[in-house]
Amino acid sequence: MINIQPPKADITIVQRKQEVKGDEAIIKPMYGFIDLHEIPRDKGGIIQFFNHSGELLFVGKARKLRQRVKKHFEDNVSPLKNHRDEVHRIAVSIVEDPMEREIYETYLINTGQAKYNVDKVFYRD
Repeated sequence: MINIQPPKADITIVQRKQEVKGDEAIIKPMYGFIDLHEIPRDKGGIIQFFNHSGELLFVGKARKLRQRVKKHFEDNVSPLKNHRDEVHRIAVSIVEDPMEREIYETYLINTGQAKYNVDKVFYRD
């Protein structure tokens, strides 16, 4: 049997209320997330989206992490498009090797039984 140890999250951001100075927000939030700037823009890795209860909603991989996270909140074709309001926490693991990203993504989708992943799912009938 193969033993896979998924990478630990390098960055975790949580939905929170925006800081307001006068009538304007200091940082414009995206679905309540104001810390997207902490996600590296030029690194590849794995992205995990969780709800308030800690349930895994979706797992994805990307060559450019920050851009891909933003696309999940903006695209009309994202598997999360109808569930964006459920996302409370985003965990990002930096994984530069494309083959490792592929393996970790498939592993996390199936061991965590990601609710909205439809590809690479082996735990459903």
